Amino acid sequence: MMARKKLYYRNVRMAPYDLVKEFLVATAVVLVLVLIFSLVLSSPDEPPVTIQGVAQASPQTFVQTTLDSLDGNSPVAGYGPPYNHGTGSVQTIGPVSLQKLIGVHIPVDTAQSFVLGPLTQAAAMNPALKAQLTQFNAASAPKQAAWEDAYGKALAKAKETPPTIAIPACVCGPVAPMMAALLQMGQSGAMDGLLLTSGHFYQTDYTRPLLFMQNNAVAAKAANFNLLGSTWGVMNETGNYPGQAWLWLYTMLYQIPPYTTAWAANTDALAILTVTILTLILMFLPWIPGLNRLPRYLKVYRLIWKDYYREQRDAPPTQPKSEQAKPPVEA
Repeated sequence: MMARKKLYYRNVRMAPYDLVKEFLVATAVVLVLVLIFSLVLSSPDEPPVTIQGVAQASPQTFVQTTLDSLDGNSPVAGYGPPYNHGTGSVQTIGPVSLQKLIGVHIPVDTAQSFVLGPLTQAAAMNPALKAQLTQFNAASAPKQAAWEDAYGKALAKAKETPPTIAIPACVCGPVAPMMAALLQMGQSGAMDGLLLTSGHFYQTDYTRPLLFMQNNAVAAKAANFNLLGSTWGVMNETGNYPGQAWLWLYTMLYQIPPYTTAWAANTDALAILTVTILTLILMFLPWIPGLNRLPRYLKVYRLIWKDYYREQRDAPPTQPKSEQAKPPVEA
């Protein structure tokens, strides 16, 4: 075997080569590059947005969000499926609405889920709060609306010095102490826990906390990092492979007509439909007549294997088998 190997490599010039040294050098270079790129191009590792953080940093935002949830002015209150039967954000593809077909399967009553429910749990150990809740629930709808409107006007004139807020006195019945109690619960972190309660041992459903904060807090945070749909922002979230980088195609559709013009009212549904169609085309490309011939027409493979085709072009022509010398025939 060794003799054959020496014969095979005869007249081939050899040079010393240290494979271990090259591996170590390559590893060191890659490590340095990774460290440099991670410092220069890394994605920010931002702490999660919590109700407690919002209530402490901007009590006015928290109280306004709570009031919007109570009086029905929150976008979630009239959003539509899957949260309720509103129509504010119902989108269609032609005559079909996937939201309505799926229906309400995550029921959210903003007043009950975000305000009255948490207060009811807190009132079990607070007789004064229990009396205020009873007064509010016993009042007529017009009376409740009048209290909420009066409190909203007073809140607009509030002076905020985080984590405190000074709200002018108003004729708003039990709404003022109710909002004060909720602010205290928010700043203590109790609201985060109350909205996570799902009846399961592991609390992994963050739908309600996110819905509560999405109107102001989440939108403001997204705008700060250029993550709004209008700014084409995508952040690769630490620890959640592959993060949101795969959303770039969806995000692109939000920047171009007709998704931003004629289709603007149904952009979400149409963007999902578009990406679904493109994905199916890519999956079944080898079986779609005409499209499966594209590689032959585009000839991209010739660029990839250009060295091979160059060698074939420059190689001397070979004699056809019919013209090759035939072995001599014995007489």
